[in-house]
Amino acid sequence: MTLKHIDHIHKVKKAEYKQQIEELALRLGEAQRKCKDLGIPVIILFEGWSASGKGSRIRTLIRSLDPRGFEVFTVHRPSEDELMRPYMWRFWKRTPPKGKIHVFDRSWYRALMRGHDKNEIKLAKPVHDVLSFEKTLTDSGVVIIKLFLHVSMKEQRKRLSALADSPETSWRINEDDWIQNCRYDEVSARYSKMINDCSHDSAKWTIVEADNGRYADIKVHTTVLEAMEKAISKSENGRKKENNEIKLPVGINQTSALTAVNLHRSLEREEYSERLSAVQSELSRMHNEMYLHRVPMAIVFEGWDAAGKGGAIKRLVAPFDPRGYKVAPYGAPNDIEKAHNYLWRFWNEVPKAGHLTVYDRSWYGRVMVERVEGFCSDDDWKRAFAEINEFEKQLVDSGMILLKFWLHIDQDEQLKRFEFRQNTPEKEWKITDEDWRNREKWDKYLEAVDEMLLRTSTKYAPWTIVEAVDKLYARVKVIETVHDCLENGLKAVRK
Repeated sequence: MTLKHIDHIHKVKKAEYKQQIEELALRLGEAQRKCKDLGIPVIILFEGWSASGKGSRIRTLIRSLDPRGFEVFTVHRPSEDELMRPYMWRFWKRTPPKGKIHVFDRSWYRALMRGHDKNEIKLAKPVHDVLSFEKTLTDSGVVIIKLFLHVSMKEQRKRLSALADSPETSWRINEDDWIQNCRYDEVSARYSKMINDCSHDSAKWTIVEADNGRYADIKVHTTVLEAMEKAISKSENGRKKENNEIKLPVGINQTSALTAVNLHRSLEREEYSERLSAVQSELSRMHNEMYLHRVPMAIVFEGWDAAGKGGAIKRLVAPFDPRGYKVAPYGAPNDIEKAHNYLWRFWNEVPKAGHLTVYDRSWYGRVMVERVEGFCSDDDWKRAFAEINEFEKQLVDSGMILLKFWLHIDQDEQLKRFEFRQNTPEKEWKITDEDWRNREKWDKYLEAVDEMLLRTSTKYAPWTIVEAVDKLYARVKVIETVHDCLENGLKAVRK
């Protein structure tokens, strides 16, 4: 489909418009209430030409909705803080919870529509990353309605002139708007390619012929209503079972990643102290350099209960300036987090350029705890392997150093540590009934961990398995691995 073949000659009489809009408004209000009751999140995004009437169409649309159930976001050039994050960060933060509607006046499509702008964050693979973002959301039940407002070159010029001639609206027009009109055919071809490349079954583009505002309002209302009613019907009738046959990534061995781990590695206290002190001193210097070169870093800690994650994290961050890092501990999601896609709460803590986030447990809960305990469906956790790999790829492509540690111990060692905690007053708070319940499902967790390590250890984000029966050895291995990876990352930016 190309925009130049779109017919702009659409007119609606005032009386007919009023009647249709009133009818559509009633149905939209009903659809909003049902989406709220069924917990269906909805995204409505408006893109289009400058002066195509996005603001007017949004104003008319939201009059039909309960203002307590929607929020409107206007997307401008990224702020200084947003420029220091991965491109999708600011959009993930604004994804709707269950039952809410989020309306976007412009969106994540800026990367494709205005990617030439020096003030825009660049994406390594804009089409791929945009489609991955939308698919992750729609697969989890989010309804995405994409509207492109299309006006003719003549109509756009007329509107730009009217806006520029009025003292009240002249501020809304800039040089880029006029350039867009002067290069109308060239820009039209770019927009057409974007629409074709980024239309997919779960989030198709709808082109709204917007020369006539009344016609555009009716088409916007109709498109939004049809999408919401379709989602309501699908929810009420139950979802069709998905095909979740998953192939292992090329190059990954299909045997257990944990069976060959030598858990008898250890360090003497004297050697531990010497190596720890030396690497911490180096990390302190490198942390300053990391900030200077604006290199972001994320470190994920996963492992068995009582494997020593807390102790390793404590020694790791000890040499760092506390203003430049954050430790983000994760347990069971709260009600707000449950209302969003499972990745939402982890995107919120993605570090900005020059900073470090340490994730004490992470998005891998989806394919471990949630899988074993039945907190999500089989479809959800099977789909999550690919979603996690895509998420991590976007982090790495944005320039982030990403490390993932699995702290590994055996059942006997875990039992010793559980009993020690239980019998030591100052450690007793660290052992819970849930820890004991999880221990009873060791074999199921082992199966889940093995599959997780196999499916999500990639070239750009490999897992490091840490032999953690000896805590001294584990801490040094973690810190020295971080040192080596950070050193390699800094070498790339020193040139």
